[in-house]
Amino acid sequence: MTETTQRRNTATGTGQPDRGTAQGTAQQGRRGDGTAPPEARGSTAVADVVVAKIAGMAAREIPEIHNLGGGMTRAFGAMRQRVPGGGSGVTQGVKVEVGERQAAVDLDVVVEYGAAIADTAADVRTNVINAVERMTGLEVVEVNIAVDDVHLPDEEDEGESGQEGRRVA
Repeated sequence: MTETTQRRNTATGTGQPDRGTAQGTAQQGRRGDGTAPPEARGSTAVADVVVAKIAGMAAREIPEIHNLGGGMTRAFGAMRQRVPGGGSGVTQGVKVEVGERQAAVDLDVVVEYGAAIADTAADVRTNVINAVERMTGLEVVEVNIAVDDVHLPDEEDEGESGQEGRRVA
């Protein structure tokens, strides 16, 4: 950030910081004259689904997270994955609100049995914030985590029982 500020300050060609003179302000604000910094030439909009995918992938990177989504969400997600073109469900259990400069993320997670839930939530929160801010440039103002279930070692997931290979005629 400092480097960008220094370049912007020397855009007047004098090598001296722009102290708010009318000439310096006019040059920085004009488009098409080549003196405006690249980041000021246009705008970038990040769609909600982009932030949701990044947050979902970042949350799944934490080893103690078994899955995302509540019980019904996971059931619908398993059905959706079986339908051709149904999608991968990366955003399952993820809700986001994206503004011009900020984003908020809500996650529904299933934690592995034996994991410290508070520590796991802190790890997820840190990973999601770092990933979203690094990839989008948005400030993440909050990451709310709801632990919907605990996955026990002897439980089967949807699609893991021997019925996955069976087809309905």
